Amino acid sequence: MASGGLQLLGFVLAFLGWIGIIISTAMPQWKMASYAGDNIVTAQALYEGLWMSCAMQSTGQIQCKVYDSLLKLESSLQATRALMVAAILLGLVAVFVSVTGMKCMKCMEDDQVKKMRMAVFGGVIFIIAGLAALVATSWYGNRVARAFYDPFTPVNTRFEFGSALFIGWAAASLAMLGGAFLCCSCPRRETSYPPSRGYPKNAPSTGKDYV
Repeated sequence: MASGGLQLLGFVLAFLGWIGIIISTAMPQWKMASYAGDNIVTAQALYEGLWMSCAMQSTGQIQCKVYDSLLKLESSLQATRALMVAAILLGLVAVFVSVTGMKCMKCMEDDQVKKMRMAVFGGVIFIIAGLAALVATSWYGNRVARAFYDPFTPVNTRFEFGSALFIGWAAASLAMLGGAFLCCSCPRRETSYPPSRGYPKNAPSTGKDYV
């Protein structure tokens, strides 16, 4: 029962992490314009994401523009896109694999060993998906931080971390934590020892055995 509860907890955490990765990938707030220092506060807030850039007016109106050409994007942005999409696809595979191996499901009831292996395999895929998302968000955040502290970057073009980065970091952590719980939910095999053989009792010696 304890391993079943740990398995369910791991799946819920990993699933929430996967949903968070999807939300983070779709959000345009990967970086936001910074108004620190000598920068003048304008009447609009600028955001940039993996797929579009947006400007929010002081009235609350938001205008977004999808990036025109894939080939014109920076190679680092293309790599971040690829990692996040890979994390989403891996998470989708992990969901189906983990559900098959859940103890509360009726699938593969005849072979409990394979069923447990499926749950562990799904946990491993969740961990890989979380690592991919963590690498993507950390790499993007590192680029934002380096550009912000670069003295040659114009003040009016500096950006800070957006909310999508924080959601991505939290989601990647949940996916890896849930995957680890799924991997640990497999109960240890009890060591079985062969039944001990009883030693034959020595027959009582009789006087006939001696010459």
